[in-house]
Amino acid sequence: MPQQIRVLERGWLSANNIVFHEGTEATLVDSGYVTHSGQTLALLERALEGRKLVRLINTHSHSDHIGGNAAVRRAHGCRILVPEGMAPAVADWDEDALLLSSAHQQAEQFEFDATIAPGDELEMGGLRWQALHVPGHDMHALAYYAPRERILISGDALWQDGFGVMFAELHGDPSGLPAQRRTLEMLRELDVGVVIPGHGAPFADYEAAVARALARLAAFEQSPERMAKSAMKALFTFTLLEKRRMPRAGIGDYFGQVAIFRDVSRNFFHKEPAAVAAQVIDELLKAGVLVEEDGDLVSRG
Repeated sequence: MPQQIRVLERGWLSANNIVFHEGTEATLVDSGYVTHSGQTLALLERALEGRKLVRLINTHSHSDHIGGNAAVRRAHGCRILVPEGMAPAVADWDEDALLLSSAHQQAEQFEFDATIAPGDELEMGGLRWQALHVPGHDMHALAYYAPRERILISGDALWQDGFGVMFAELHGDPSGLPAQRRTLEMLRELDVGVVIPGHGAPFADYEAAVARALARLAAFEQSPERMAKSAMKALFTFTLLEKRRMPRAGIGDYFGQVAIFRDVSRNFFHKEPAAVAAQVIDELLKAGVLVEEDGDLVSRG
């Protein structure tokens, strides 16, 4: 990894932050979840090492990537650049389009200064990066690729063991899985030595990671129910990471109240949300992702 790049590996509630040193200035990619804003600012301050943050660039519009944008701008006065496809939703602060209301997530409203289009080139850390359209998890997402250094900032389009939730499919748009396949097939053709993902540590086993992602995608294509179950478990785990703990007895009602849990329960499983909630909880407990303490569910993440 070039010495001017600092990767602040976070977790699953907040996406990774990437800091680029640029002489006396710096650029940040993604800002984490809103409830982690204080932590993000503290980590960023150390990573800047006295430099002035002049730009914040996003990979896509989900809450764990944009949630700290407003706080970072207040603290540093930086410009914010977003993928052009997400710009209308941010400009109008459309909480449905940003998946905030439907998934019961949070982000603080912010304003952006410019947009980045697929095919644009930009400089970060003295390196030349290409903006690549990587739809699927987010239909307007961008990845950033430095061909000379063979580095890919993949966002949630590719992780070491998979990719992000297929939100388009969950909302009844059948274009999500085909888009994810096109994205992975495009990424497979790149010469990449290191991937900086949206979640998890940077990794070098690029070809194997793409192969694993394609295998996972094929399983989802064969079984939409499997895709939906995986998404429900991921989204509920995210909810618990934010809330820290929830009474187990109230989870069925929660699934019925939150649009994405309610609609997926009925549209994919043809069951009432409470029944799906019970199954999701049982599987997460058996997998050790959650634990039960005094009647409350707690994430181990």
